[in-house]
Formats: sequence, C-alpha cells, structure tokens
Amino acid sequence: MKVKLWGTRGSIAAAGPDTVRYGGDTSAVEVHSRDGRMILLDGGSGVRPIDTSDDINRIDILLSHLHMDHVQGLPFFPPLLDPDREVHVWGPISTTRSLRERLSRYMSPPLFPVRIRDLNNVFFHDVVPGTFSLDSIEITADLITHPGSTLGYRLVEGNSTLAYLSDHEPAFGAHPFPQEPAWTSGFDLASGADVLIHDAQYDDDEYTTRVGWGHSSISQLAAFAEMTEVKRVVTFHHDPSHTDDELDVLHERLDQMLVGANLVRGTAGLSVDV
Repeated sequence: MKVKLWGTRGSIAAAGPDTVRYGGDTSAVEVHSRDGRMILLDGGSGVRPIDTSDDINRIDILLSHLHMDHVQGLPFFPPLLDPDREVHVWGPISTTRSLRERLSRYMSPPLFPVRIRDLNNVFFHDVVPGTFSLDSIEITADLITHPGSTLGYRLVEGNSTLAYLSDHEPAFGAHPFPQEPAWTSGFDLASGADVLIHDAQYDDDEYTTRVGWGHSSISQLAAFAEMTEVKRVVTFHHDPSHTDDELDVLHERLDQMLVGANLVRGTAGLSVDV
C-alpha cells in the first residue's frame, strides 16, 4: 500500500505561517492498493487538493466519525460533483439515522447549497464493526473510544498492515494505563501493524484538563504503540494551537519514549510505503 497524508490537523483547520511544515488541513489520508484502488481515510479539509487522475473511476472514503473536522472537505472534493466518477462513502452505523441522512444534515441548505440527493454518483454504506474487502485490501472496522460513534480501521493487503486510529483515547477510564489488551480500546486493530497512524493531540500536561475529550497524550500514544508492538508510528490529529516548533519539541519527547517502534512525524505531504 502507498499512503500519503494530506490533512494532519485536528479539531479545526489552522493554516498560517506557524503551521506550514506539519500542515493546517484537517484529517485526510490517501491510500492506494497494489491493484490501483484509491481509498481515502476521512474527509477533512485535506481531501480538497487530492489528485484524482482520470483513470480512477471509483473512490472509497472511509469515515472514522462525523465530527466536522472529518467531513468538512467532502462538499469540496471534486469527484463528488463528477457524474463520471463513482464515490462510495463508508461510515459508522447509528441507531437513529442512516449515514446518508446524517451527512445530508450538513450537505444541504442553509449550510451548503448542493444537496446529497442531487449527487447520483455518490453511494453510502453504514459500517457495522467487522471485516469487509475492497478488492485486494481487507478492512476491519471497530468502535474505539471517542465521543459519539467512532471507528478505527485496519487495512491489510498481503503481508502489509496499516492501522488508522485518528481520534482515540484508549486511556480513558483506564487507571493505570495501559491495562490488559482485552480491555484496551483499539488493541486488536493496531496489534502488530506495520504502520500505525494515531492521535497525538496533547502533551501530558494538556491532557489533564481534557480527559474524556477523546484524544491521546504523547505518553499514552507511546504506551499504546509499545503494547501493540507496531513497527512504525505516524503521529496525527495535531492540536490546532500547536505550532510547528512546539510539535518538534513534542516529537522529540515522544521519540525518547517509544520502545521498539520507529517514529514518523505526521506532516502534510508525507508518503509512506506499508
């Protein structure tokens, strides 16, 4: 799998001179399978500039959840307005409304002038925790700890495994952390992955005033990476208030904490082979 990060920021886009190196767009990751299928992980503002060449006639978008920073780029993603492209949007199931109905509340007036019902080339799939396949990629989805219905994804192609846990607070309610794998949110999704893309929103001091907000501190990420024995850690969902220089300091601390895994700084434009 070929992976490229387009949006690495969390909560709200934060473009400016202090966020140039790590990027200011919100969650969006591009994945290409060995047979040429394009899969996007989340639809934050980072999806807008993604290059979709003419020979790709189907695109699948796996949404982790429907918070604004993960769907705000969808209305501006050109293939949605291209009747010759087939776009499939996958997202967590709800007990009240379908994925299509929930996204329609955003993509409709007065919030947006184009209605989902007018996009005949877009198809929606409510994802129940479990496993399904998109050609050569086997995808496992499971609920993880974050406010609202939120999915983490595990993508496997041949001997390569990518885990995507964008918004994740595995330490919530776990004292001390980590505890047994069976009681740890996201463990099965991440276990043994070649690459783990994971929430790294807070430093340890910030986390003390944000418990329950659904995000991880850098020391919690280090502990989670160690217990799941992943090979590479890609940091993600950077706090919008953190400047590039502050993120450099956080990554230096995180690098010292990681045991048995290589740290990859999650920056916009980063490409990773899995």
